[in-house]
Amino acid sequence: MKKLILFLAVLGLSMSLSATAQSHDVAPPSEVLDIYAIADAPSADRIYTDIETLANFGTRHTLSETESDIRGIGAARRWIFEEFETISEACGGCLEVIYVTDTISGETRIPDPTEVVSVLAIQRGTIDPNRYVMMSGDIDSRVTDPLDGTSDSPGANDNASGMAGVIEAARILSKNEYAGSIIYAGLSGEEQGLFGGKIVAQHALDQGWEIKAVLNNDMISNITGVDGVTDNSIVRVFSEGTRATETPEEARLRRFTGGEVDSPSRNLARYVKSMADQYMVNLDVMIVYRLDRYRRGGHHRPFNEVGMPGVRIMETHEHYDRQHQDLRTENGTEYGDTLEGVDKHYAAKLTALNAITLAGMAGAPPFPANVEASGAVSASATLTWETPEKADNLSGYRVHWRVTTAPEWTHSRFVGKVNEWTFKNLVIDNYFFGVSAISHDGYETPVVFPGPAGRF
Repeated sequence: MKKLILFLAVLGLSMSLSATAQSHDVAPPSEVLDIYAIADAPSADRIYTDIETLANFGTRHTLSETESDIRGIGAARRWIFEEFETISEACGGCLEVIYVTDTISGETRIPDPTEVVSVLAIQRGTIDPNRYVMMSGDIDSRVTDPLDGTSDSPGANDNASGMAGVIEAARILSKNEYAGSIIYAGLSGEEQGLFGGKIVAQHALDQGWEIKAVLNNDMISNITGVDGVTDNSIVRVFSEGTRATETPEEARLRRFTGGEVDSPSRNLARYVKSMADQYMVNLDVMIVYRLDRYRRGGHHRPFNEVGMPGVRIMETHEHYDRQHQDLRTENGTEYGDTLEGVDKHYAAKLTALNAITLAGMAGAPPFPANVEASGAVSASATLTWETPEKADNLSGYRVHWRVTTAPEWTHSRFVGKVNEWTFKNLVIDNYFFGVSAISHDGYETPVVFPGPAGRF
């Protein structure tokens, strides 16, 4: 009898040790099934209705009417605020809806004192609420004259489409809970000098928000370009190559270690593409190695300028006759940004791209901190990093590597809950390295490149 008891005790201990070892050896899931449902969730009809509502305010110019209930930017921003509040009511008050404002004057496009008002809806994270990812669209519109605040300016594609996408993403993602927080933002003053983004970025700094990613959506519903191409299966993602806040000392370090194409914004762009490749069909992501279109700007830039990672997501084939134009017909050509240029199914597709990207990052653990690489004059390269606080959902880390000319990460390996990894017989001179954090249920951060050049 004693032998039987001893045998059972040893067997139980053996099974316990085996289970413990197995728990350390088993990687988390490589995909999150809930994200497939998010990719299918956006309603093209609902997005179109919101675009139509915004276009029907007549003009949303920053200098336009603010008192009317039916016309001007005042009516538009109040409607957006009310839409966010309606969404919040449906999820039991899960969104905090606020205005973020400041008065601008003495500028080329805002000569007289004007209150620039943006609308934010904040969905707080359950584990790490001070870590944020943001999706933004622009509230305002304009015609040919940037100071014309009275003429009709429907701004259907530029940028009622982006704003409608933000509202739809809030409807979808507010039904779930995530470890980190999500901001759904309607930014004003984009056409007058990116002032809404500047004001909100400063507000985030003042509040101590840790904004890890800004997805700026500017024109996401047009599929026919001035180049004659019609294509609803490709989207562009623009990102800066080196950080705008890089110091001379950091630039010198980057010169000798690399990182020109591995800023956090650039690895955020790669993350957007990887999410599309995994969770969507019939959508190709074209990563463009530029801050924005050639000598042009968008509302992710003010966030980049204070060190926050951000990208621009937009259509691939622009139609310039429908941007910043007085409504008119000349020589048989129709000008103006009207509903006729909107493809609601494409807008829904790009909204889905944003939603799955937000969910992926918000559901992930904290991003690896203080990632560093070493291994000069050595046969092997070593990565080290730190685990931030509020990492309750952390399963472990995945290390990544690629040859220096590869545009995307090509190799990776889950290494568990460690803070160091050595790539044996991989000479550091020939490869780029990075690390991402993965939750127990498979949510993963973008890849963090070593050193200040890649730090989120």
